[in-house]
Amino acid sequence: MALNPQYADIGNGFVQQYYAIFDDPAQRANVVNFYSATESFMTFEGQQIQGSAKIMEKLSSLSFQKISRVLTAIDSQPMFDGGVLINVLGRLQTDDDQPHAYVQSFVLKPIGNSFFVQHDVFRLSLHDL
Repeated sequence: MALNPQYADIGNGFVQQYYAIFDDPAQRANVVNFYSATESFMTFEGQQIQGSAKIMEKLSSLSFQKISRVLTAIDSQPMFDGGVLINVLGRLQTDDDQPHAYVQSFVLKPIGNSFFVQHDVFRLSLHDL
């Protein structure tokens, strides 16, 4: 498979769609559709999770209801299998907590004419010095 020349548009479109669904409490459960039952991996604040059911279990356990997000940068790269590597830098605020910077990386794996999230790594940018 060749490099996907639309990688930047795919990356930007995916991020906008993913966060629109994730950030809406009424829609949040639908992010399960981005993940594979067996071939998706997530690292959330250092915790390793595999499969859509376990990923949704983790995401459903998060205690916040309201989230506001500001995206600083979306960097995408094409992958040799036709997939897309996406790195997001942003700032988010949950409920009435103070805002925090975060980094989230996704690997979109092609499947037919679409993609699924094969890898998802999320980390708040907190430093304990």
